[in-house]
Amino acid sequence: MITIKRILFLLVFLSCFQNIKAEIDEDKLGSWYMLFWNAPIKSNFGLQGDLQHRNWNIAGDLEQLLLRGGVTYTPKNTSIKFTLGYGHITTGSFGEDNAKVFENRIYQEALYPLKLGKRVYLNHRFRFEQRFLTDNFKTRYRYNLFLNVPINNESFETNTIYLALYNEIFVGGYNQTLSSSETEHFDRNRFYSGVGYVINKSLRVQLGYMNQHTNSWVKNQLQFSLHYNRPAKD
Repeated sequence: MITIKRILFLLVFLSCFQNIKAEIDEDKLGSWYMLFWNAPIKSNFGLQGDLQHRNWNIAGDLEQLLLRGGVTYTPKNTSIKFTLGYGHITTGSFGEDNAKVFENRIYQEALYPLKLGKRVYLNHRFRFEQRFLTDNFKTRYRYNLFLNVPINNESFETNTIYLALYNEIFVGGYNQTLSSSETEHFDRNRFYSGVGYVINKSLRVQLGYMNQHTNSWVKNQLQFSLHYNRPAKD
């Protein structure tokens, strides 16, 4: 005879099994496929953007589809680049759930490159985002430190192989649905290491591995990216 205790035990067992299954599934290697482009257009102005297709797994389980583009401005006699841009993000649910969340995003960015010695190339990127979700408005601050080191050449000339590293931290700002005391300031951290190859002066490819840590989960992603930089016209 099925007793109440057995029913309760069965429900607890199934609940625990589902939680374990979710943890195992989240530990699967994810994948990000990305295209980045940059194109000077006139004087100190230009355009830049990126297209990213992110999966919870290697393929098929959509995490995010991100479309982003902006107008850039580089002041004369400086190397710093400012960007004002817009992004549209479709976020999918983990697993078999097909529910999606849509976000419109405005962002402001400053990119400051530095060179240390003959081979170490650094880039500091500061970004401020205004995020318009279906039922909420948020802001977020991001800082990314990129490090690229050519291996077989001193510069990024054709056929150069290079080491690519970055670490980006995200800090939450204003959240319309939360009070200031409830806001979680740490949003996430991303650490990436990879290898790149310079096809020509306009085109590079990278293959790497990224660890992303949030308040809710930690996940690893395989990343493949194509980088196109149109040379400035004389």
